[in-house]
Amino acid sequence: MSTTRHLVNRRRRLATSPSRAAVAPVSDEETAAETTEETTEETTAPPGLREPETVPEQGQEPEPESDGTTPPQRRLRSRLPVLLCALTVLLGAFATWAFTSAASLRDEPARQNTALTDIARTSEVKGRIGEAVGAVFSYDYASPARSDRAAKTHLTGRAVQQHKDMLAEVRAQAPQQKLVLTTTVTASGVEYLDGDRARLLIFADQSNTRTGKDEETTFAAAMFAVDAVRRGDTWRIAAIDTFTR
Repeated sequence: MSTTRHLVNRRRRLATSPSRAAVAPVSDEETAAETTEETTEETTAPPGLREPETVPEQGQEPEPESDGTTPPQRRLRSRLPVLLCALTVLLGAFATWAFTSAASLRDEPARQNTALTDIARTSEVKGRIGEAVGAVFSYDYASPARSDRAAKTHLTGRAVQQHKDMLAEVRAQAPQQKLVLTTTVTASGVEYLDGDRARLLIFADQSNTRTGKDEETTFAAAMFAVDAVRRGDTWRIAAIDTFTR
C-alpha cells in the first residue's frame, strides 16, 4: 500500500511540474499500480459512510443479551431458600417420628423380654422350673406326702388349685390301682422373661404304671405352659396353661 501511494504522489508532482513531466514518463507498472489503487478506493466505502460501532461508556458494563431464560446460577440462588425450608420441615418430621417410635418401643412389654439376652437368668429359670414340673406332676401311691411337699415347695398362686384339680383323679385311683405317675421334662423354652417373672413352654413325657396284680405301663406326651415368679432365691410355678378351654 505504501508503494502504491508513493507512485500516485509522484505522478501528481509530475503533473503539476511541466519541466519534469517530459523527462520522467510514467511506466506501465506505475499505471497498473495507479489503476489498482483507484479500484481499491472505489470499492472501499469511505470512512464517513461506515456504520458507527457502539462503544460502551466508561464505567458502564455492556448489558448481557437476554434470550428469555434465567441463567442457571440465578435460578439456583432463587430456589435455594425454598429447598432449605423443605429440608428443614422433612428433618423435623423425621425427628418427631423417630422420637415417638423409640418411646413406643421402650414402653412395649415385648421389648422388655430378656429371654434371649440374659443367658444366665434364662438358664436358671429353665433348670428350676424343669425340676419343679417333674416333682409336682409325679405321684407315688405309696408316698403321697412327697407329692404334697413338692406342691408346697414349687407352687404358688393359682397353680396350687390347678394342680389339685389336675391330679384329683390320680389321687382317687392310686391306692386301689397302686399307681405310680412319673413326669420327665424333655424340652423347655423361655417364651418371656422380665425381671422376676417368666413364661415357659414345657414338653414332657409321662409314664403311668399300675403295679397291682396285672402290671401295666402307659406312656403319654404332654405339652403345656407355665407362668413362673421368683420368690427369694428360687423360682415357683404361679399358673398352669394346658391350652384347653
